This record gives sequence, structure tokens and C-alpha cells, in this order.
Amino acid sequence: MPQYNEDEKRPFNIRVWKKLFPFLKPYKGYLIFLVAAQLVCAAIDIAYPLFQRYAIDVFIRDGDVSTMPVFTVTYLVTLVFQVLLVIAFCRAAMRIEMSLGRDLKHKTFVHLQTLSFSYYNTTPVGYILARTMSDTNRIGGLIGWGLQDMLWAFAYVCGVFISMLTLNWKMALLVISVVPFIAVLTVVFQRKILNLNRRIRRINSTMTGAFNEGITGARTSKTLVIEEKNAADFREISTDMYRASVRATSLNALYIPIVLFFSSLASAFVLARGGFMVTENLMDFGTLSAFISYSINIFEPIQQIARVIADVISAQANIERVTEMLETKPTIVDSPAVIEKYGDTFSPKKENWEPIRGDIEFKDVTFKYPDGNEYILEHFNLKIPAGTTVAIVGETGAGKSTLVNIACRFFEPTEGQVLIDGKDYRERSQLWLHSSLGYVLQNPHLFSGTVRENIRYGRLDATDQEIEEAAKIVSAHELILSMENGYDSDVGESGDRLSTGEKQLISFARAVLADPRIFVLDEATSSIDTKTEQLIQDAIAHLLKNRTSFLIAHRLSTIRKADIILVVRDGKIIEQGTHEGLLKKQGYYYTLYRNQFEQELSQKTLA
Repeated sequence: MPQYNEDEKRPFNIRVWKKLFPFLKPYKGYLIFLVAAQLVCAAIDIAYPLFQRYAIDVFIRDGDVSTMPVFTVTYLVTLVFQVLLVIAFCRAAMRIEMSLGRDLKHKTFVHLQTLSFSYYNTTPVGYILARTMSDTNRIGGLIGWGLQDMLWAFAYVCGVFISMLTLNWKMALLVISVVPFIAVLTVVFQRKILNLNRRIRRINSTMTGAFNEGITGARTSKTLVIEEKNAADFREISTDMYRASVRATSLNALYIPIVLFFSSLASAFVLARGGFMVTENLMDFGTLSAFISYSINIFEPIQQIARVIADVISAQANIERVTEMLETKPTIVDSPAVIEKYGDTFSPKKENWEPIRGDIEFKDVTFKYPDGNEYILEHFNLKIPAGTTVAIVGETGAGKSTLVNIACRFFEPTEGQVLIDGKDYRERSQLWLHSSLGYVLQNPHLFSGTVRENIRYGRLDATDQEIEEAAKIVSAHELILSMENGYDSDVGESGDRLSTGEKQLISFARAVLADPRIFVLDEATSSIDTKTEQLIQDAIAHLLKNRTSFLIAHRLSTIRKADIILVVRDGKIIEQGTHEGLLKKQGYYYTLYRNQFEQELSQKTLA
């Protein structure tokens, strides 16, 4: 049975809504207009039955049509004014909804750019997307429309009560006596319907995830022959969706007739009592007509108030999630003094940036992950002169990337220092360091657009000729030209139109174009065929000359010429030295190398 997390039932909390005030401030004028427009519209809606009352009592009962021209003009002017006011209101409400949603999305996107690597390491992509898209849209819609509708409904209900009490307080009390029943029913039913709709949304998210897994994992499912299990699991989820949907529909189907019953009951009371009072000359026909209109129309706004209140309480979770993301602080931050001198991510002061040679020193470095308890490095010391090639090897999941992440300042030492060119890298900006990094991943990410655009991300002011030269260095030029539109070929979303090897070649060309002082190659050749790998190895030897580089490698044959080899096991560095030196020790590296050599030899023999 799938488990669906239940939302915490929170009471209304003004402190949560106060967090939105800075985003609403630019639209203060629009909000004031909306409030005024809703109050005026409510007053006009209340006035219509009074127009009706006057027409019946004067024009029909008394036969006096002398004031009809003035009445007609006044009525038409009021009607036209309300129409224009509603149009203006809708434009303003739409402006707030769209603008507020846009501002929240922009703010979250910009803030996400400032968060540290660790945030993305621990936060699911789906969670981030839900906050930046669904939650922001719901907040914008509620502020733009929901609260305004509730204001109109509240003003209308209060105005109707006052009008009825003014016209005939006894009849007014008769109508008002029915209101508590409607209010209680509305609160009870809306709460149940709201909870069911929440459950439906959660189940729908699970169903969407199941669809996604079924599609992306189709090949795996077929090879494992688990189609029947997948179908059974999905059937269980869809059954839950069916039951919750039927329940919600049933409650709506029950709620609406009950409300209509009480509304009709109120109208019946008005007709019965009012008819008697008219026959006894205790009430005019026009007044009775106004009361009937009020008794019919007053219950829908009451329902609307209850629905919006439920939405407001429910939306608090959306606001809390968005503001929580915006209030998340990066774990890696530059000091005010550093920002003052070097600038920040969006306002760099490149004129103050010193050139990087590439000397790196780990000085008594101790490190553990922010969410971990075990130290990965303890009092680690290592000097890496500029131009040195450092290879990091180990089994899958051993923690080979940790050292690189610290050197690149994606994480900072828990204790100790990392020196870049003899100076603690925390005394300079993150952007200063990252702008001199070239990073090629095992599963590289390409952005939507053309091949040329993706390579140009390495250096935005690069010419087409420079882009092609970078591609030639990594032996990607001929491959790119063989594509349908050459360098103008669309790579698709995340590069899904290209193979992994093709994406790696393009990402490598991108890194080459950046001409960094520090190179990081994370299993960069693992998905490239042997022939292409040899070409890239030659290019790597040329490119890494006089550059500090880190090679995270699975194939040990690719790092024989490395100046330093660090051997990682269970998250700790257990051996270090050259290829020949480590083989002579016949330790863990020797075992890894021998096992891999024998495995490759066996594969060649079978081939």
C-alpha cells in the first residue's frame, strides 16, 4: 500500500503571511485599488434589489413614471460603471497574480544560484521545481483573486444584513436565522473536501512519479520482467485516486443540494411571511421583492468566504515552503571584506582579481560533511605545485570526489586551510576561483540550444573560430560537422539528442575554451569508445601541461603518468605516490590495478 504524507493542519498564522509583504510592496497601489473596487462592487450589488424595490413600488404599484428617465439613466450609469470597474479589477488582479508569481520565481531562481553545492547534493530536484513553479503560482493566484473575492463576499454579506435590517428587521432576522446552518455546513463540508483534494494532489504526484519511472525505466523493467509488478503497483495508486475522487465528488454532490435546500427554505420563509405582511399592508411589494433577492443571493458569498478561508489556511504551507527556500543560507559564503574587494556572483569586480598560477596546498585539513558525523579527512597535508597532475582513484562510492570538492571550494575544511597560490582561498571570492576551473563530468550537462552555444558557455565572448579550435583539440570537430546542422545542431533538453560520449566531447571542448588554470576531469572518458579515448588522452596531455589538474579515474590505465596518485577507500586517503611507487608497495592500489588489469585482459580474450 503506497504511503502518502499528510499535510500538517495549521491554523491561520499572520506571521507566515507577513513574509509576503516585501513582495507585495511594489503593488501597493494595485492592492488599494482592488480593495476599493471590491467594496464599490459589493455596494452596487447590494443596491440592485433596492433599484428593483423602487421600480415595483413607484412605477408598477403607484403608476408614477415621472421619475423613470432619471431612474433609467441612473441604473444604466451604475451598470456601465460596474462593468468598467470589473474590467479594471480583473486587469489589476491579473497583473498582481502574474507579477507576484514572476517576482517569486525570479527571486527563488536568483537565490538558488547563490546556494552552495551541498544544497543541491541533499535536496531533490523535484522539491525545488515544486517550490519554484507550483507553490509560487498558487500564492500569486490566491493574492490576486482569492483574497479579493473573500473581501467582496464579506462586504456583500455585511451590507445585505444591514439593508435587510433597515427595510424590515423582523424579516431580516428570519433570513439571518438560516445563515448559521449554512455556515456550519459549509465549514464542515469544505474542510472534508479540502482534505480530500489535498490527498488527491498527493496521490496524483505519486502517480506522476510512477508514470515517469515507467517511461524512463522501461528498458530495465523489460529486462527484469517486472511489468506485472509495475502494473499492480500502479493499479493500487490509481485505485486510491479513484476512491478519493469519488469521495470528493460525492461530498460535493451532497453539499450543493443541502445548501440549495436551506437557501430555498429561507426564500420560502420570506415568501410566506412576506406574502402575509403584504396582504395585511405591513410591507410593500417592492420590499418583499428585495428580500427575496437578498435571501437567494446571500448564501453563495457565505460559501465563497468558507472556501477562500480554507484555501488561505492551505496556502500557508505553500508560503512556508517558498520562504523557507528563500531563507536558506549558503554553507559557503564570502566575508563582507572579500565581497567589498572582489564583488559577488552578480556584481563581480574582476579588475581586482589576481591571476591564478595553480599552486594548491592542503594545510592540516580536517573535514566532515555538514550532514555527516564521521571525519573524511583528518589533519591532511598535501602540496600541489602549479602544473601538477593529481589522480584520485578508488572503488565506486569510496569518496573520490571529496578532495576535489574541497579544492574547488564546493565545500570548505572543517578545520585547517586550503591555500591557492599561498593564500587561504577564503580570503578571495568563490567566483574568482570558480572562474579559473574547468570541470568535465562523467555525466555532463548540456543546456538547451545548439552545439555552438553550449561550447561558448566556456567563454561567452569566444568567436566561432575559437569554438571550432577548441572542438578540434578534443577531436570533436569532425563529429560535430557530421551532425545534421553542424555546430548549429540542437542538442535537445539536457543534451538528450546526443549520446553520452558526444556530450562528453562537447563538454570537454567547453572546458578547453575556458582555458582554466585548474582542470578537473571526473571519469571524463568513461563513456567514450577506445579509439576516441586515445585521441582525448593525447589532447589531455597537451592541455594539462603547466596546469594544475585533478583526474578522478575508474580506469587506472589512464592515470599512469600522473604526478601524484591518491588512493581513497571508505572516504579516506590510505595511499599516495606515483604509479610505479604504489605498485612497488603492493598495497591497496596494487590490488586494484591488478584486478582491473586481469578483468580487462579477460574481456579482450572473450572478445
